[in-house]
This record gives sequence, structure tokens and C-alpha cells, in this order.
Amino acid sequence: MHVTFYGATREVTGSFHTLTTEHDNILLDCGLFQGKRKEADVKNRALPVDPKILTNMVLSHAHIDHSGRIPMLTSREFNGQVYSTRATAHACEYLLRDSAKIQEGDASYLNYKTAKSFLGKMKSGGKNKLTSAQVKEIKVMLKSGDHDLRNEVIDRLLREQNLEVICPLYTFKQAEEALAYFQGVPFEETVTIGTDLSCTFYVAGHILGSAMSILQYKDKGTTKTVLYSGDLGRFNKPIIRDPNLVFAEEHREIDLMIMESTYGNRFHEPVIDMKPMLKKVLLETFDRGGSVIIPAFAYGRTQELIYFLHELYLQGEIPPMPVWVDSPLATKITHVFGEHPETYDEETHEAFLRKGLNPFDFTQLKFVQSVEESMALNRDQKSHIVLAGSGMCEGGRILHHLRHKIHDERNTVLIVGYMGENTFGRLLQQKGEQYAADGYQGPPPTVRFYNKDYPLKARVVTLGGFSAHGDRDEMTRVVKDSNLKIKKIALVHGEEEQALGFADHLRGQGFKVVVPYHGQSVAV
Repeated sequence: MHVTFYGATREVTGSFHTLTTEHDNILLDCGLFQGKRKEADVKNRALPVDPKILTNMVLSHAHIDHSGRIPMLTSREFNGQVYSTRATAHACEYLLRDSAKIQEGDASYLNYKTAKSFLGKMKSGGKNKLTSAQVKEIKVMLKSGDHDLRNEVIDRLLREQNLEVICPLYTFKQAEEALAYFQGVPFEETVTIGTDLSCTFYVAGHILGSAMSILQYKDKGTTKTVLYSGDLGRFNKPIIRDPNLVFAEEHREIDLMIMESTYGNRFHEPVIDMKPMLKKVLLETFDRGGSVIIPAFAYGRTQELIYFLHELYLQGEIPPMPVWVDSPLATKITHVFGEHPETYDEETHEAFLRKGLNPFDFTQLKFVQSVEESMALNRDQKSHIVLAGSGMCEGGRILHHLRHKIHDERNTVLIVGYMGENTFGRLLQQKGEQYAADGYQGPPPTVRFYNKDYPLKARVVTLGGFSAHGDRDEMTRVVKDSNLKIKKIALVHGEEEQALGFADHLRGQGFKVVVPYHGQSVAV
């Protein structure tokens, strides 16, 4: 038996690994690469293995960098099933549909830009400027109203003129069809996924439904066991249970642990400090008469923030400013959280459920229902809190809120999650932190998006303790304080500096560790 690593190798996104036995090929996660558009697109379009050779797939959790290419898999003659926890399967109903809409929307926009550029050159005779009448004529040809693109017209024009036509990675229809492949499995219930091959899920504590997968192969009187950590969470966080430390006796001897390393060489603030720190940022911003803009992942981070804000309001620690969730996906995922109380930790049961309270519903909480409502919120000058996607500021409604708010020093952009390398969120974070280190003296830095430069006058504050990923010590706790006996560890899902730093740390703790390259195989 061996494991081959094809994604999230010395980088964070695009998780994709295969486990191969004498009889079966099992895929572990099928995630999207994220980052620079062109680089990510090239990576995403090439599945490293032919789906026809795969027996089944095991999905650790629903985040798109782990699940986002499943519709590509299932539309290419994949004949197996996708095994996940029940909460993960439920969340994927919304996340994969949303991802498909983004894929289709991005492709349509890029095709529109190509068509618009071509028509502009044709009508201007090669000159740089068009008359207002020519601009209007092009708009009428390519758009219906202000927003809806005439995709059939655009596609026909591009093909007639032999111009490049961008196709989405997959369509909404393919995403819907992929959902039929899911098989939801309860935690700690063993299911057969191949010949003499089984899978058992344990709580990973990262997001609702996230799981560590025990993959066990029994052949000719011997047993080989692989543990795939997926993404590991933090300890003592609200809502969901902590990462599991007590495994069944038959699952304790681990021949290979495939382990994430996102924060392998870093440390978070203690979880207990998060609510007071959030309170401090909110009060300071409200005292300036500003608003707090929070880029937040729709799955996990948004619900955690809602939970903390609900507690702060219940305890009367912050003024009753409106809290807007401006993300259709986050709205749906929040309902998923409400339907899976079996995954909640004891603290959540004690603080809310036993008092008859819903953690994700309170007076100040409002869900944006339409584009028009979102646009009105952009222009609202009264103090408020906005949680909007995307979490790394690569697209979505958060960019519209930033466009209207980052030029005002009264406002705060609150970073509460990991910002991947080469993302707009990382750029915003770095420039904001540098401006703060300079004492907000001199001209503010500028950031460019939507083809325009904006002065970054708003305060940029990072609360790293909100991360859903365990830091170095918390991940070490999983391997040292659990009842596992681990022979070898392969580190994935971490930028090279983090993975190599964590490898050195684990070797110092007595573990045998490898940091695989793309395409490298490890024998079990």
C-alpha cells in the first residue's frame, strides 16, 4: 500500500492525495487551488489521476480547497462514492452549488471582457477612445440591463471571430449531479470503502463535520493503518467539539499519518482571549463613529463570529449595533449549523440550547436578502458590523464593502482568518500592518482592485486566535497527547516554511517525518 501526494504539497490549497492498495485506489479530498487566477486555473483544470481508476473518495470536510473539484471528478466517469460525515455532506449541498455559480460567473465575465475589447477595437478603428454612443451600442449588444450578460451572444461572437472562449471548471448542473455521489457517515462508525479496506471518521474540530479519517487495510493477516488528519482545529473553541484524542483500540497503531501544517511554525493567541479582543476592536471602532468590516469564510468563521457577538450582546458588553451577514452562502450554511446540534460541544449546550436559545439567532443579527439591500448597506454611514465573503478577499461582496469603507480612517477591517499567499486579503493585511507600524504617519498605502487605486486609511486589525486551524502546539497535542502510536508522519497543507519548520519540531519530539513534493509517493 502507498500514498501519493498531488495537491497541497508545500502549499495550502488544492488538497488531493491517493491511497493505493493491491485492489483499490482511494482519493483523499479533491480540492480547488486558490491564489493567482491564471496559476490556479491551470492547476485546477488538470486532475492528476483519471477518475475512472478511482474506487471511492473520502472527503475530510466541506471547505472548497478540499471539496471544490468534486464536480469535475464526478462528471468524468468516476464510478465510486464520496464518503464524508453527514454534516459535511449537508454543507456541500450549498458550497458546491455556490462554487459552480462562481465558476460560471467568472467564465462569463472573462468572455464578456474579451468580446467588449474586440468590439471596441472594431468600432474605434484601432483608436484608444470610443464615443459615448459607441460604448452604449456595445453595452446593448452584450448586456441585458446593467448587470445581466447576453452569454449566448457573447459566446457566438467569440467563436465566429476565433477568439478564446473561457469555459467554467464545471457547471451548476454538474455540481448538482455530484451531490448524488455523497454518502454521509456518522462519526466513529466504520464503513467499507474497498476490498478489505475500511474508513472511520473521528472529530477533527476544524469546522462543523470536519473529520480525521482512519483508513485500515487488512491483507493476508496483516493490518496497515493510515490516518488522514484533514484540517485540524483548535482546542476550547466554541460550538463544535475539540479534536479527538481518544481513538478505538483497533485504530491506535498508525503506520502513516498524513497531517496538515498550515500553522506548523506559528502560534495563536489563546482562545479564551478572543472575545475580549473582539470587544476591544468593536468599541474602539464605534467610538470613532466607524463600522467594522470582516472578511469571513461562509462556513465556520461566520458562525463562530455570530456566536461570540451573540454572547457579547447577551452580556451587554457592546452597544446594540446591527450585525449584517452579507453572504447568501453564509446564510444557508448558518441554517446547516442550526440543523446539526449533535456536533455541538458541551459549552454550547450549556450557554444556549439548555436555555432554549439558538446560538445563531438574536435581535441585532440581520441577513442581507438581495443585491439591492447589499448596495444600500455599502452606502450606510451609521456604525455597524458586516460579515461578508470571500474570506481571503478574492471576490464576492466583501470587495464592495471595502471599496466604500477602506478610505475612511474611522472604519476597521478585521482579519479573522488565514490569508493565503498571493491573495488580495494577504496584501491588504500586510499593507495595513505596515501602516500601523509606521504610526499611521505619512500618506496611506494604496491597494488596487476593480481597476482602481484606493487609499487604505481604515485600520486593519488581525485577530489570529480566530483561526480554525490548530497552531504548532495544538497540532503537536494531537500526536503526543492522544492514545495514538504513530510510526511516520507526512506533512501536507502548509506553505513550505511552515511545513519544514513543523517537521523539524516533530523530529525533535521523536517522530519520523517527511514533507512530500508534488507527485511523491510514500510506502506504507
